[in-house]
Amino acid sequence: MKPFKMAVLALCMSPLATVSLPVSEVHAAKTIERACVKSERKAASKPLCGCIQDVADMMLSRSDQKTAAKFFDDPHRAQEIRQSNNSSHEKFWLRYKEFGQTAATFCRG
Repeated sequence: MKPFKMAVLALCMSPLATVSLPVSEVHAAKTIERACVKSERKAASKPLCGCIQDVADMMLSRSDQKTAAKFFDDPHRAQEIRQSNNSSHEKFWLRYKEFGQTAATFCRG
């Protein structure tokens, strides 16, 4: 197992990582996973989408996750945000890009 994966797994399995959320928050917290599964992309699977959601939970705010989840239905929106001159879009894109790189590394089979 790669050192990064081991570090993330150790963090996820630590007692501090155990959080009890109300059922409604748990459901709402799976925004990216649901969009990923619903996208019907060839590579999309429950385990892969769940892994991507786990990385999103560690790296993105709930608001960022909602924005990112929309890209599954509207990939052009991602391009619009990436090319936007809006400073909040630019900041989001930096966070999203880092998230994407981390998810690609962590969730690779």
